[in-house]
Amino acid sequence: MEIGIIIAVVVVALVFDYTNGFHDAANAIATSVSTGALKPRVALAMAAVMNFVGAFLGQKVAQTVSETIDPGTGSHALVIVMCGLLGAITWNMITWYYGLPSSSSHALIGGLVGSAVAAGATANWGVVLEKVVIPMFLSPVVAFSLGFAVMVAIMWIFRNANPGRANRGFKIAQTISAAAMALGHGLQDAQKTMGVIFLALLAGGYVGADDPLPLWVIIAAAAAISAGTYSGGWRIMRTLGRRIIHLDPPRGFAAESVAASVLYSTAYVFEAPISTTHTITSAVMGVGATKRLSAVRWGVAKSILTAWVLTFPAAGFAAAICYWVAHLFLP
Repeated sequence: MEIGIIIAVVVVALVFDYTNGFHDAANAIATSVSTGALKPRVALAMAAVMNFVGAFLGQKVAQTVSETIDPGTGSHALVIVMCGLLGAITWNMITWYYGLPSSSSHALIGGLVGSAVAAGATANWGVVLEKVVIPMFLSPVVAFSLGFAVMVAIMWIFRNANPGRANRGFKIAQTISAAAMALGHGLQDAQKTMGVIFLALLAGGYVGADDPLPLWVIIAAAAAISAGTYSGGWRIMRTLGRRIIHLDPPRGFAAESVAASVLYSTAYVFEAPISTTHTITSAVMGVGATKRLSAVRWGVAKSILTAWVLTFPAAGFAAAICYWVAHLFLP
């Protein structure tokens, strides 16, 4: 019976990975598409490829995710992981429907913690606080501040440049910055699914805590997020690329470059599964604020912030409901 549950958990994890891809496709390409630097389908294809490559660039984030809860072993532990995934998928679909760029990362961690708490299992609050909650608040502040600072530097450096020529140059540069952003998205988000699958394999006794990630897990997670990214996420793309602020190529380049830098540093230095959504959205707001504060549509930003705050507890509550329903059928 356990092998059947493990297969089911892996399938649901890959479904989450797919929804993560189309939910967060906007993270990598919305700015480039909205500025006209890339055509939508070209941008999506590039993002899908870079997502796949990025998934192979590290495993530290996956390890952090696998350490957020200790569900134990056996079929009951696998049900806890399954319900955590279902809670995350539920919140992803709700925010996708309303076009809100919420965090798939925090939905996943919130779902796992909510399911674990409902089941009376152990949530590793030290890891959750240090690697999830604190970065959840710090990464948007850092991205906003760096976005503002980098854009001010660009405006000063190119203050005497011909506007038309500068815009053309930054459109070309955005191809590189968008690719870097997509690579960082693969590095961060594909690893989160790897971590959950590893957690399921650990609960089922198929791997040890110190074992490396199996290659098939890396390939499967990379393929799922890439397929999801290529399928697009047009509702969220409109919010991120146009409704927050009208971006020009220099601001698009600055936002993508800052966001990518934050993703790489947190993955390699802090091993923290931060939100690519929080990071790029905050960077977009930061570069937009260099026009004037009123240029940012703060009403839209308020709606996004509300989704951010609700994500962790809402996904956790949805996962808890899933567990309580599943518990009715547990032996």
